[in-house]
Amino acid sequence: MNTLLLYSRENPVTSPADSSSPPPFRFLLAPAAQISIMQTSQYSNDRRGTKLPKTAHSKDISGKLIFLGTGTSHGVPIIGCKCPTCTSHNPKNRRMRCSAVLGLPEGNLLIDTAPELRLQLLSQDIGLVHAVLYTHAHADHLFGLDDLRLFSRYLGRDVPIYCEKHVEEQIRMSFGYAFNPITRNYPAGGVPRLEFQEVTEEPLEILGERITPIRIEHGQDPAFGYRIGDLAYCTDVKRFPAESEALLQGLDTLILDCLRPEPHATHLGLEEAVETAQRLGARRTFFTHMGHQLEHEETNRRLPPNIRLAYDGLCIPLVPS
Repeated sequence: MNTLLLYSRENPVTSPADSSSPPPFRFLLAPAAQISIMQTSQYSNDRRGTKLPKTAHSKDISGKLIFLGTGTSHGVPIIGCKCPTCTSHNPKNRRMRCSAVLGLPEGNLLIDTAPELRLQLLSQDIGLVHAVLYTHAHADHLFGLDDLRLFSRYLGRDVPIYCEKHVEEQIRMSFGYAFNPITRNYPAGGVPRLEFQEVTEEPLEILGERITPIRIEHGQDPAFGYRIGDLAYCTDVKRFPAESEALLQGLDTLILDCLRPEPHATHLGLEEAVETAQRLGARRTFFTHMGHQLEHEETNRRLPPNIRLAYDGLCIPLVPS
């Protein structure tokens, strides 16, 4: 029989000489066949009798978009950096990795799962996500996915995941434990339970809203921006193909990548982003995916009046379709 080595502080093999010291660890050999049962018990009821909640409290964000994160892949502050932006006391200079949530007619749509997803949702009192839409498969937009695991419990079903096929493949590789036949039998809340819906270049409906994928060039890696009514969300972009620019005409609000003052191989620099925003002609533009070279107040003073840096927690209205 296959066995698994476990650790425990309970029922030590020998009593400690000093009763004030914690009991030593002991090793347990458990049949592997029993592990799924043990794990199931863990998720439904811990040793104190505490249970996971069955329903979620979440504030109403209908008709709004909230920037959950506006930072580059390093986030701001950057670990080990003492520049003026990283040491700033202005909360608008503190940027978690890029993500946004939209209040659509049939629920909350999350765009990307940043590594800080749990903290992002808690900071905005958002306790429920009804579906997730991915822009691409890079780690800073993907690796908070494990925090989706509570939502299948709240929804009573698997969480719909809208993404391109290569993004699904990356998720299945990076989060393989979520697709293991044993873990799939855990109660909801134990591992992410996901239902994939493929995104192509054709418009689709998500949570009662028509959404148009916008193909964008992000170095050698494929990525999508999205148009929702008269708003477009286009992070991680270096260039728009002509056919994509045609889909971005007549916008009220453009959310656009702007990494740093200087040009970059796979992202728009500040001058490029301003030129792109003015060419596309949206009534207003918010920059996102920003590094620490862009201090919030100083950069805003240099921008045209209809272009501003977004910041974590900024809430803007969605323009109706």
